[in-house]
Amino acid sequence: MRRVPNRLAGPDIRLTDYGIRGMHLAYDLLEDWSALVLVDAVPDRGAPGTLHVFEVDHRTLTARAGLDAHAMDPGAVFAGLTALGGSAPRTVVVGCEIAAVEDGIGLSAPVAAAVPAAARAVEDVLAVLQAHPAAEGA
Repeated sequence: MRRVPNRLAGPDIRLTDYGIRGMHLAYDLLEDWSALVLVDAVPDRGAPGTLHVFEVDHRTLTARAGLDAHAMDPGAVFAGLTALGGSAPRTVVVGCEIAAVEDGIGLSAPVAAAVPAAARAVEDVLAVLQAHPAAEGA
């Protein structure tokens, strides 16, 4: 078991690796969450390993027909949450541009090099969310 840094631990913070269990996340979001921070890969825009931190505008996401219990695509997760009668909390994404989409184990070199900066970005987002829980933008 990996040790969680103290700055990422606390009674108001839950760290969970949902993997491909998008519906599990949707069901968990039926609870009263003040915010959600998603850490994931984002499409390659020509600079693999580049980090992007942004707040999701839930009004612009389109619902999809049907539910896929294994889809982790945020749009599918939030569509599933809506179908279950819930509403998404404030959501911030810390995303890293991918280098490759081929099957394989491990991270590409540019993505692996971005992990420390991504961890710091998550810490920064959590600090902002805790300091200003109702503020717009992160």
